[in-house]
Amino acid sequence: MDHTKELIKCAQEGDRHARDTLVEENMGLVYSCARKYSGRGYDLEDIIQIGVIGLIKGIDRFDLSIDVKFSTYAVVMIVGEIKRFLRDDGMVKVSRSIKENGLRIRRAREELVSTLMREPTVEELACQAEISVEDVIVAQDALQEVESIHKTIYQSDGNEIYLLDRLTQDKDEKEELLNHMLVDSLLEELPENEKKMITMRYYENKTQSEVAKEFGISQVQVSRLEKKILLSMRKKVV
Repeated sequence: MDHTKELIKCAQEGDRHARDTLVEENMGLVYSCARKYSGRGYDLEDIIQIGVIGLIKGIDRFDLSIDVKFSTYAVVMIVGEIKRFLRDDGMVKVSRSIKENGLRIRRAREELVSTLMREPTVEELACQAEISVEDVIVAQDALQEVESIHKTIYQSDGNEIYLLDRLTQDKDEKEELLNHMLVDSLLEELPENEKKMITMRYYENKTQSEVAKEFGISQVQVSRLEKKILLSMRKKVV
């Protein structure tokens, strides 16, 4: 186990010194992300403090069993925390530099897809576009339309299939693994009965009728509860 993962393991077991060390060693990520959102009516120091909160959440929720770099996961958590803070006041704006990075990322993606014949990872995009991983994540997060994880993709046997289904597919891709980790973190925050319902539906591939039988309620009630739970999960993401 490498240095960072060893510290994460200790921090998750309650070692405050390990957590403080991780925060100190990853402050560069926080500063880098925070600078992208400066000039929005808040002092940079305030945004940095919010970023640190995201970093700490990343330390607490990082899954050591999955092959994803902690720095990649941490950037997602840091940016997400900053965006939630700014979005509460309706102050998120896309800067010119982020737009320019977005164009570079789009070109890089087209080139990589043509060469690799698959979707590139964040690290591959960063290398091709000659920008940092955190810049890629910030640009993609700011420019892409936020999709609801309860958005219906298609219907099968009368049951709605949601975007959440896709987060457990293609697990060999680091991007999908990262999404899966984020969904797992959201699941852990749910009450036990809600977690069980979502797990049965999207991890065990149970139909709404099968879930209804397990819970002793109607299929219509399962459908309504499912939408309510997924909506609450979505709000935590955006």
